[in-house]
Amino acid sequence: MLKTIIIMMIAVTAGTVGDILLAKGMKQLGDLSTMNLRGILEVAYRAMSEWKIVVGTAMLALFFFLWLAVLSWEDLTVALPMQALNYVLVAILAKYLLHEQISPLRWVGIALVCVGVIMITKSSTANKDSSPEVDASTQIVTSKGV
Repeated sequence: MLKTIIIMMIAVTAGTVGDILLAKGMKQLGDLSTMNLRGILEVAYRAMSEWKIVVGTAMLALFFFLWLAVLSWEDLTVALPMQALNYVLVAILAKYLLHEQISPLRWVGIALVCVGVIMITKSSTANKDSSPEVDASTQIVTSKGV
C-alpha cells in the first residue's frame, strides 16, 4: 500500500501541475469560444510552441503512465478515490497561481473528499490485513463426480 500511496502522490502532483500549466497557457492564448475555425487552428499551432502547454501536456502524460502502473497492481476501488486528491491540489494551486476565488462551501467539499480518500485507503489496508492469504500451490482440488 505504501508503494501505491507514493506513486499516486507523484501522479496526482504531476496531473495537477499539468492541469494548472495548461490552464495558464490557454488563458494566455485566448478564448477559443469566440474564434472561428481559422482562429482556433492558429491558436492550436501557437499552443504547440507555448512552453506551459508543452510542459503541461508532458506532466499529464507522466500522470497517465503512473496511473497505468498503479492500476497494474492495485484495486480500482482504492486507486480511483486516491486520484480525487487532485481536487485538493488543484484548488490550492488555482487559488495561489491562477488567483481563483474558492468559496467556503467548495473548501468543505474538498475536505469531505479528503476524508473519503482516507476512509477508503484505511478500509483497503484493513481488508488486506484481515483476509487470510491462501497459497495456491498447497490447495488440492478433490471433486470427483460430485
